Amino acid sequence: MNIEDLRAYCLSLPHTSEDMPFGEDVLAFRVYGKIFALTDISEFKSINLKCDPERALELRERYEFVKPGYHMNKKHWNTVEMSPDCSDTFLKDLVNHSYDCVYKTLPKNLK
Repeated sequence: MNIEDLRAYCLSLPHTSEDMPFGEDVLAFRVYGKIFALTDISEFKSINLKCDPERALELRERYEFVKPGYHMNKKHWNTVEMSPDCSDTFLKDLVNHSYDCVYKTLPKNLK
């Protein structure tokens, strides 16, 4: 998946916005203002995604391209490297899971 496809997919999710809160190279995707994905747009080599802690550990054990979240809380975030072994379908599933992890923490009046 390239950065344009990832951006289009993330923005297709309900109530998603994007911004660059950490400088001009880091693109963040948010649901109702809460970040669910981060990536470097100048060198699109990986994406940070929120993850259920148990699933995060399982993914890291099973897939070499899934690492503890770079510059993030390692318990709740994974860094997924853009690898030929990471299919678009699998990456979309991880994006959806990240979105859902953040969405479920939102106040009821936003859901």
